Amino acid sequence: MKHSIRLSVLGILCALLSSVTVFGQNPGSFFHEYSPIPEAVTNNAVCAAKVGDTSFVYSFMGLDSSKIWSGIHLKSWRLNTRTDTWQALPPVPDPSGGLIAGAASTVKNKIYVIGGYHVAQNGSEVSSNRVHRFDPETNSWLSGGVNIPKAIDDHVQAVWRDSLIFVVTGWSNTTNVANVQIYNPTTDTWSTGTPVPNNNDYKAFGASGVIKGDTLFYLGGASTGNNFPATSVFRKGHINPNDPTQISWSAETHPAAKGYRMAAAAMAGGIFWIGGSDVTYNYNGIAYNGSGGVPALSRMKTYFKKIGLSESNDPGFLPNIMDLRGVAQTELDYFITVGGMGPGQAVLSKVYGFSWAVALPTTAPLIKLGIKVSPNPASEFILLESLQNAQFQLIAQNGALLRTVNGTGSARMDICDLPTGPYWLQVWSEGKLLGVEKIMIAR
Repeated sequence: MKHSIRLSVLGILCALLSSVTVFGQNPGSFFHEYSPIPEAVTNNAVCAAKVGDTSFVYSFMGLDSSKIWSGIHLKSWRLNTRTDTWQALPPVPDPSGGLIAGAASTVKNKIYVIGGYHVAQNGSEVSSNRVHRFDPETNSWLSGGVNIPKAIDDHVQAVWRDSLIFVVTGWSNTTNVANVQIYNPTTDTWSTGTPVPNNNDYKAFGASGVIKGDTLFYLGGASTGNNFPATSVFRKGHINPNDPTQISWSAETHPAAKGYRMAAAAMAGGIFWIGGSDVTYNYNGIAYNGSGGVPALSRMKTYFKKIGLSESNDPGFLPNIMDLRGVAQTELDYFITVGGMGPGQAVLSKVYGFSWAVALPTTAPLIKLGIKVSPNPASEFILLESLQNAQFQLIAQNGALLRTVNGTGSARMDICDLPTGPYWLQVWSEGKLLGVEKIMIAR
């Protein structure tokens, strides 16, 4: 059984920082704390849905602060993001008892809570094959959906075109599986997708990912093997829009792909992953490899098509958080996490909102690195001065790479053909992202 045996964030801020005010958050803050969920919870399924013009955040099942088998429950809650208040909902109607490591997805404004696993007092564990359906309009559970063909937990779950839910790899009772199971909520039926290759580069539990366009992106997770090592593999599944059961898989090893139980979401320009850990662990936060408690990371990963996959850590800027099984996307570029584990494997009641708004801060962090950028605002060109060998990249708000200038000393970047507005200037050296500065083009 898997559970009984089993970078400064000045980087990666391409279109990330926000000065939008949400419930009193400070200008320039990337994340905001909402009212805490009434009971601390981790390994819970999280998603969002709308009722009228109000966005709600949902938390289903999970593990309480006891971090033992009896603390695994079926409790459900929702956060009204307009009033910043929580409301208890009817518990998940699973006759087998509490669940962790499931996932929740919203399709056509109905919520589907899929999979997870039960833990008995003797430590035995059973993966779930159930689909629980919830109606946000009536705040009630509907009849259960058709059972998952292959019971699953700690899987990757993602929605394609607001119509199909992809359930990819994960753990099924005794091992990681290569299955790709596709649920159609409209017809309440399951179909079989092209499986991931049957090897440890693809099969994983605790991986995380999303579908953006017609491609599923997922990374990290734990592979089978001694102490379930964390993987550093970034996988892509290209979905045939004419037959979504047909998927072309590819993968690459990448140092920024390592991570276990992170939250993932698609934003306007790309994809982000937040939190997690680089050491795999049992549901109580204790490492499989016997090293003890696992640290929750203050970490973000981003993927932009023209830039690739990157990672940044900053304990002073991002919360330390792990053990996430989803994120609620309430707007195109606004995301909310609920609970999880923090420092010391403490189960959290904290609720964080992360903003990808286009309003930008006015600070200039590059000057602290001995890098001068002028003029700013600029109209025709930007002069760049650096005492170290550096690469300067000008990034649009959608994450597109527009300009690259290399060198030491003084350099010039021409911008006369670019439209007015805000941009980001990233500075790289020896493969590491040193810093970022907002650049305004004005004429």
